Amino acid sequence: MIEVLSPAKINLFLHITGRRPDGYHTLQTVFQLLDWGDTMRFSPRAEPGVVLKHPMPGVAESNNLILRAAALLLESYGGSESGAVIDIEKRLPMGGGLGGGSSNAATTLIALNTLWNLGASVSELAEIGLRLGADVPVFVRGYSAWAEGLGEILTPLTLPPRWFVVAIPKAEVQTAEIFRHPGLTRNTKPITMSALFAGQVRNDLEPVVVEHYSAVRNALNWLSNSAPAMMTGSGACVFAGFDSEDTARTVALDAPQDLRTVVVRGINESPVLRI
Repeated sequence: MIEVLSPAKINLFLHITGRRPDGYHTLQTVFQLLDWGDTMRFSPRAEPGVVLKHPMPGVAESNNLILRAAALLLESYGGSESGAVIDIEKRLPMGGGLGGGSSNAATTLIALNTLWNLGASVSELAEIGLRLGADVPVFVRGYSAWAEGLGEILTPLTLPPRWFVVAIPKAEVQTAEIFRHPGLTRNTKPITMSALFAGQVRNDLEPVVVEHYSAVRNALNWLSNSAPAMMTGSGACVFAGFDSEDTARTVALDAPQDLRTVVVRGINESPVLRI
């Protein structure tokens, strides 16, 4: 059996730099991996096929990124006799902007590649991952990274050690609706890494989300009282970074009663690299 943490990410900024003729948006961002996520277990199965031990409520099998990742891997590299049972202990919220589904898909590709001795390279797995979603390749490669293009052109980064308070509003943001919104900024000029470390960054999706989701707006307002706060991805989660765990925990303890928070540490390498 393989057991591994499928980590979350936050976007330290997210700029939309353009829109392609096919409708997809180009962007710049930094993916910061976290030491927090879902625990996944992969066990061999005598019968062919992949079984998810605990189906996810509200997610049809045809939309489940774990099962889709397994199916694509089998289609590309696996024999018809390959089988596995996958169990997942979910901690990451759906629609939170933490990359939970993408991370689960990437972890599935890496773990089943090992379990079934398929021999696919990391680059080959990342190509499969891109077919599942723009955020999947960064989790396959397993490093915090500067990202461009659709999010698949990656430059690994060694980010300074930081602790983060992640606030989880009671909202599930519909990503497709946000990207279609006429008020979304789609022409931010590309920046360099020096602008990131100078703090000259933002999340271009944030103004649209806070306009339509009061829970996200309220969480940002609360967290901004303690440190510069930003939404991750297309939301709903928001975060702020701190130099010490103690400071982060002190801030989290002051959260409104109806707002869930977690204190997590940024990491530069994913646990999946140890599979």
